Amino acid sequence: MIERILILDQVDPILFCGVNNSNIQLLKALFPKLRIVARGNVLKVLGDEAEMVRFEETVQALQRHGNEFNQLTEENILDIAQGKKPVEVRQDNLILYGMSGKPIVARTINQQRLVKAYDDNDLLFAVGPAGTGKTYTAIALAVRAFKNKEVRKIILSRPAVEAGEKLGFLPGDMKDKIDPYLQPLYDALEDMIPAAKLREFMENRLIQIAPLAFMRGRTLSDAVVILDEAQNTTVHQIKMFLTRMGMNTKMIVTGDLTQVDLPAAATSGLTHALKVLDGVKGIARIDFDKRDIVRHKLVQRIVEAYEEYRNKEKAAAAENENQTKEPTI
Repeated sequence: MIERILILDQVDPILFCGVNNSNIQLLKALFPKLRIVARGNVLKVLGDEAEMVRFEETVQALQRHGNEFNQLTEENILDIAQGKKPVEVRQDNLILYGMSGKPIVARTINQQRLVKAYDDNDLLFAVGPAGTGKTYTAIALAVRAFKNKEVRKIILSRPAVEAGEKLGFLPGDMKDKIDPYLQPLYDALEDMIPAAKLREFMENRLIQIAPLAFMRGRTLSDAVVILDEAQNTTVHQIKMFLTRMGMNTKMIVTGDLTQVDLPAAATSGLTHALKVLDGVKGIARIDFDKRDIVRHKLVQRIVEAYEEYRNKEKAAAAENENQTKEPTI
């Protein structure tokens, strides 16, 4: 009889143990010569030495499977415990598996271009209208790199600019004040990482979400860094952000040039950066358009209607300008 303490350090313990410890009960049935007790992320195991070796190998394989697919079904456990490889249908253009094993894929041509550009460049600009999956795809790439241990950290940022409304005084500490601006980033992460693991990563600062102003003075190394809503940065802010890049770091900058919430007199930092950095080696630009919209079908129609209205306004303004320039007799 020997005793082992196994730490579940690669997978969310709740995912591993299952609802009401159903996965642990199944493991107990599969390894009858062992006494297994689960407490949090710790497994205490007592029993036969030969069975113990097989159990440890099974736990490691289950952790790897759970970490990759975010799912551990009864069939998965049975296959792995019997030394078989679980049958998984691979999706085309798969980025990673999200919660409950949901495949997160690059669904459109430009999302696929963003995934490919990520492999070939250290700085990417993803520009296009709302609903095209720019931010979601960027965060999926960051989570994949983090899970594959290609980087040690994920850093997500966006400027704290109100979308045309004054929110006034917000109660609470600094986190309470800035969280409303950063909620879209939390939403994407919660689709991809189990809640308990996400909380742990954030407490250990392996995943950081902060407003752009907090980036000043930092060197961001060994990380994937994403700047969302970059159209609302000033010229100085985006330059400050881009020059934070350290060793083994990838940056993805997303924005929609038709939704600038800066004062009318201010120049969008994203517009300026795209002009200044055009053609620089190691930098890629992916332009999303209305064909990439993956939200409700009405979103595409709304974008098209605004685009058509904007074009009519430009045409009318140009016609008025031409009329004022005509010589008077």
